[in-house]
Amino acid sequence: MERQQLVQKEQAMVTWMIRFYCNKNHGGKNLCRDCAKLIDYANARTAACPFIEVKSFCSNCPVHCYKPEMREKIRKVMRYAAPRMLFHHPILALKHVTATIKHKIVKESRK
Repeated sequence: MERQQLVQKEQAMVTWMIRFYCNKNHGGKNLCRDCAKLIDYANARTAACPFIEVKSFCSNCPVHCYKPEMREKIRKVMRYAAPRMLFHHPILALKHVTATIKHKIVKESRK
């Protein structure tokens, strides 16, 4: 898969998770200002990621490029949205789990 496709795929997943989190925790169908900023920030970080071709997700990355405040916000979103993906987007959830397992296997085989 080429770089742009990987970036778009990652951005789509993060955007869905933030929108889902915002809808369930901040109410309403429209994004709140903080969640909209988080989407913009996460998408900008993903677009600039030098490791997008070799990593599965930001949590598996050797370099954490999020500012501490934004990193804590995205962690909160992920803790909420990731387990619930199974019920709302089962295929995406399975792909997420599969990619994480593959990454861990590759990482262990390099040791």
